[in-house]
This record gives sequence, structure tokens and C-alpha cells, in this order.
Amino acid sequence: MRQLKSRVLALVQTDDLPAALNALAQWPPRQVVNPLIGLLYHSEARVRWHAVAALGQVVARLADEEIEAARVVMRRLMWSLNDESGGIGWGAPEAMAEIMANHERLACEYACILVSYLNPDGNFLEHHGLQQGVLWGLGRLAQAHPDLVTEAAPFIRPYLASPDETLRGLAAWAAVRMRRPALNAPLQALRDDPARTTIFEQGRLMEHTIGELAAAQPNDPCKQGEGP
Repeated sequence: MRQLKSRVLALVQTDDLPAALNALAQWPPRQVVNPLIGLLYHSEARVRWHAVAALGQVVARLADEEIEAARVVMRRLMWSLNDESGGIGWGAPEAMAEIMANHERLACEYACILVSYLNPDGNFLEHHGLQQGVLWGLGRLAQAHPDLVTEAAPFIRPYLASPDETLRGLAAWAAVRMRRPALNAPLQALRDDPARTTIFEQGRLMEHTIGELAAAQPNDPCKQGEGP
């Protein structure tokens, strides 16, 4: 197991994410799920995000083989966000979203749970770091299955006016991809926002101004973003 963890870490540490995903695809999904979940807590942002991307594909393959085993993974990620788990659940919303973006059946079953994490009357997550993950996750899910996240629009709107530039930027990124009329006005108000934030998209960490994010076309990466 230690050797497997080391090999998985070496793969997701590389700059070439597509090659890493191809290599991980050679292993049975069950073997690499646990090492990848462990890497959601890694100190390096690139490793964490590559683990998110890899989990999306690995658990989707697992779902094609045995849907109940994939549900167990989703429930494990959900449990990590529960106060009773004793942890914080870093990376869990992002991983859930990436999995659902890669597997429509799981998206149909669990998208409402992801939405509920921003709902004050639902399973609201108070930690700003987890809210960032949910906002990114809703944007990612909106890219693949926009109809499943339409109910999130009223919960995203307050974040478009957040004093926290990371929350504000992620909300803009997600709102553009949701394409809901109710979000057009607050997005328009952000088009001159010069604050900068970093978004993981197209397999890379990209830095943008919030104005660029708010003005971007749906499902298109910003043209002016710069890599770290």
C-alpha cells in the first residue's frame, strides 16, 4: 500500500495531467481511490487539484463497473463534511463535483446534495474554505449538467457581493456557467472588478481578474488568464 501511495503521488505531482490520468486508468479503480482521497489533503495545491481530476475519472469508471461501490465513495466524501466525522472535508465538494461531471447517473443522484451545502436551510457549510469548494463544484457541475444545478442560483447570488475576493471570484465563475437570468445583473456589476483569484480549469490553475471571470462566455475558459 505504501508503494502504491508513492506511485500515485508521483503521478499527480507531474505537470502532465493527461498522462497521469492515462497511467491511473491502468489500475483497477478500487486500488487507487483511497490514495487519491488522501491526496485531497496534500499541502501543494497542484497535487490536490490533480487528485480531484483523477478521482472524477476513477470513480466514474468504478460506477460503470459497480454503481454501489461508487455510491460508497460519494457517501464517504459527504461524511467527511459532517461535523460528526471529526474532520473538515477538504477537497470533498470539489471531488464530488468532478465525479458527477464525469458520470451522469451519479450527478442525478447527488447534485442536490452539493446544492444543499450553500442552502442556509439545508446542509449549509459555514467554513469559507469549504464554501469555496462548493462554489467551484457548482460551476464544474454546471459545465457538464447545467439543468441539475439551477436551484443553486439564489444561493450563489450573495457570494457575488462577498468581501472575500476568492469567494466572489468563484461565485462569478460558477454563475457564468449556470446561465441563469437572475444572476445577470450582479455579474454585470463585477465586470470592472480588478481583484484577482485563481481557478482550476482545463486541467490547470489559472489566475484571472474577477472582471474577466464575470465577462467570460459560458463554458469557455478566460482568454486572459495566466498560469501560476
